[in-house]
Amino acid sequence: MLSPRNRMRHSAEFGSVMRSGRRSSRDALGVVYLAPPPTAVDADPPRVGFVVSKAVGGAVVRKRVQRRLRHLMRPRLAVLPNGSLLVVRARPSAANARYEELAAQLDSAIAAAMRPRGTSPRRRPGRGRSRPPAAEPARSEAAGNRRPDEGGERWGR
Repeated sequence: MLSPRNRMRHSAEFGSVMRSGRRSSRDALGVVYLAPPPTAVDADPPRVGFVVSKAVGGAVVRKRVQRRLRHLMRPRLAVLPNGSLLVVRARPSAANARYEELAAQLDSAIAAAMRPRGTSPRRRPGRGRSRPPAAEPARSEAAGNRRPDEGGERWGR
């Protein structure tokens, strides 16, 4: 269970995170991370909020998924810097996911959302640079179904 100091409770906090946070998604869940502002005081602990919609299941299933996510999040609070906000959003497949799968996906999504921009390990070197334009192939007079350029001839008559 998360302590009350580590839980997000106000819709304004959820709104600010969802509007301007960094997103990362996996099969069973997605996270939105909002880093603390540079002028923030370190006294605020990191806070986490959970979104489990009716698409996940009935009330009992939603509550179970939320409890599992809350339990998984408790030891991971040490990874988050003070003053940061994190929203964990459960997807419908979270209801059937095993505990270990949820843990692995949560770790992966948090790491991806906290990674600084431009440091994705999946990017290949050289991508994004402009390439020199490829030379156009030589055109011949008989190539394709081209209209004659001179003489005002009409096609196919």
